[in-house]
Amino acid sequence: MAFKPEGWPTVIPRIVSPDPEKLVAFIRDVFDAGGEFRPGAPAEMRIGDSLVMISGSGQREEMPAFLYVYVEDADATYLRAIAAGATSLEAPALTPYGDRRAMVRDPWSNTWQIATHDPAE
Repeated sequence: MAFKPEGWPTVIPRIVSPDPEKLVAFIRDVFDAGGEFRPGAPAEMRIGDSLVMISGSGQREEMPAFLYVYVEDADATYLRAIAAGATSLEAPALTPYGDRRAMVRDPWSNTWQIATHDPAE
């Protein structure tokens, strides 16, 4: 008997939001994520090879997240996040460790660091 669903990671971040349906749409639009809003159940959002659960507040206290997400194009993803209503906290820039990284806060107070790694840097 498996202790977790097949294909699931051992640790899954979960965001509890006052508006989970709109947060799910934001994550789908910005990160090209898979997954659907499910009333009464957590949304299981797939961003690349990762899983993030999104729940509505009510039974649980709101809990925003701070997530570091690798994407193919940090600049394009940053611009999609801004267009989808996020606030810029850091414009895309090269870090000393080879990531081109930006940071935004979505309308539900979650902070997203958006990065593309370039090992040549």
